[in-house]
Amino acid sequence: MRILDMSDISILVADPSQYMVKIIRAMLRGFGINKIREANDGAVALEEFNTHTIDIAIFDYALATLDGVELTELLRADENSPNRFVPIIMLSAFTEKRRVVAARDAGISEFLRKPLCARDLYLRLLQVIEQPREFVNTTTYFGPDRRRHIDDTTYAGEERRLSFDKI
Repeated sequence: MRILDMSDISILVADPSQYMVKIIRAMLRGFGINKIREANDGAVALEEFNTHTIDIAIFDYALATLDGVELTELLRADENSPNRFVPIIMLSAFTEKRRVVAARDAGISEFLRKPLCARDLYLRLLQVIEQPREFVNTTTYFGPDRRRHIDDTTYAGEERRLSFDKI
């Protein structure tokens, strides 16, 4: 596994459980990340975005005030958002298909089930840093391309989705 210098990355961890925040913070520090902001609900997390530079966000699905999906939708949909393009890793102990799909459709970058291990979190961080997906903008969605394997040679017709930077 590649080791990446993440010392300059600023991360926001939003989880209702202070115990979980401590665990994630310990993992992040183990990866060399020291710029860690914390929030215990969605409204506080949104305020963190308005007052600090956040490079990567880690949200729990079940945040209070604004849940992780609502918070993601707010960050992605508002053109005046402090950072519409921030990579968002969604955490949840509940991984039913409807929850994963709702999070994906809100515009998360990655989904990670709880309980989590340091290796899985590190791999998701590597994914959003080294292989970020292009953003797409349609009438109903703004966020990272939801398709995992893009093969540009299979279809080049008129209705092919355009990436955000090509609009």
